[in-house]
Amino acid sequence: MSKPAPSAASATSATPARRADNGVNVDALLTARAALTEAPAGAAFKWRATSQWVSGTHSRATVDGFFGLGEEQRHRRTFEFDSDHPEIFASEDNGATPVEYVLVGLAGCLSAGIASVAQHRNIQLRSVRATLEAGMDLQGVLGIDEHVRNGFDGIKVHYEIDADATPEQIAALVAQSQKRSAVFDIVANPTEITVSSRKA
Repeated sequence: MSKPAPSAASATSATPARRADNGVNVDALLTARAALTEAPAGAAFKWRATSQWVSGTHSRATVDGFFGLGEEQRHRRTFEFDSDHPEIFASEDNGATPVEYVLVGLAGCLSAGIASVAQHRNIQLRSVRATLEAGMDLQGVLGIDEHVRNGFDGIKVHYEIDADATPEQIAALVAQSQKRSAVFDIVANPTEITVSSRKA
């Protein structure tokens, strides 16, 4: 006499659901969210960067400490970023241009969001590649035409994502990342900037 086939319930219990692993500790993020909901003052952060002119159009910026959770915090190490202009501008090309760093920041913020949202939704990522392009008319920067803005005339971000998900789920990941991205908000919306100086 043959044995009855196992029920769907027993098959499910015998085979635990596979959990996505995208390297994001979502449990810690959710715990932090709950804690900051109860103590919103801790959510006030201040990010800092220090830049030192080297020579010509070459500067070196460092990122070390920041303020958050009600006290001073430090990165595990100091990060350095060289910025310069390319040789076609009669410069030494010692680093990416400052405007390229804007694209780097936007890509990093959006991609981190995609990984976090995918982890929360139990979607396994295999690869995430972003390509960013921004147009700029140098007539503004060089003072040739005062009607041309100095900055980008637009930014295009294109993602190629390989994941255990449908195209609709992938589009939803990107949309949610964009919705919660700090850098996307900074770039897309006016941000008040105060510039001051003093003699060293």
